[in-house]
Amino acid sequence: MPRADDGQAVLRRSAAASLAALVTAGGTLVCCVLPAVMVALGAGAALAGLVSAVPQLIWLSANKALVFGAATLALAVSGVLLHRARHAPCPADPALARACARLRALSHWTWGGAVVMTSLGALVAFGLPWWMARG
Repeated sequence: MPRADDGQAVLRRSAAASLAALVTAGGTLVCCVLPAVMVALGAGAALAGLVSAVPQLIWLSANKALVFGAATLALAVSGVLLHRARHAPCPADPALARACARLRALSHWTWGGAVVMTSLGALVAFGLPWWMARG
């Protein structure tokens, strides 16, 4: 019989993986969406100032396949952990059970947000240039 402590550990791991997926998905937005939006809004000079202040943005943009690969891997690992934790036991104490349920829901929302962010980044980084090249 699984113990509630084991379930909490599984939930914590899945929550941490969801947070890691969200952070890597944020990297896809910084790498590709932020520069595109700034240029589209006519803020090219602000983008140049941002790149001179944070030159790592150039590395992120130059290595976007690596950035998206890391984000996709983090999403996959996080998704597997969330799937495994979906039936993990929560504590019998009502207050702890509510906290457990909130953590589970927050993990799913975080993972979903990371999926949306990565998809938006992929659309801008790969889909938009392909569509523009078609003529």
